[in-house]
Amino acid sequence: MTAPASARLAELGIELPAVVAPLAAYVPAVQSGNMVYTSGQLPIEAGELAQTGKVGAEVSPEEAKALARICALNALAAVHALVGIDAVVKVVKVVGFVASAPGFSGQPGVINGASEFLGEVFGDAGAHARSAVGVFELPRNTPVEVEIIVEVA
Repeated sequence: MTAPASARLAELGIELPAVVAPLAAYVPAVQSGNMVYTSGQLPIEAGELAQTGKVGAEVSPEEAKALARICALNALAAVHALVGIDAVVKVVKVVGFVASAPGFSGQPGVINGASEFLGEVFGDAGAHARSAVGVFELPRNTPVEVEIIVEVA
């Protein structure tokens, strides 16, 4: 049996941040039945966007992968604030958006930052369906945005 997510985060030396305040007319996460859906999360740390720009231009794929991890951490914070992180029994889906420079096609590798992080936290229950989409622009000129869907007990 896998350790509860809160224990696993502690083992990894990771503390859930405060929920990022919505930038517009939405809430960070919504529960419907036994599913929790997060809004798209940006790589915001301590109230500031960690980096701006297009992946494949101002932002390297490696930097963007690290930013996707921050997005996933912020998504977990939104889930935790709504239902508690230990209520998560399965990560169902991850959707990642990558603001891509012309010719950049490494979106799956970037969003691996979120996917691999969720695997570290939830083990086998972190395996999920996923989309990694290249887009021209994202809010606030962020390089990456990630949303997740989780099943809760």
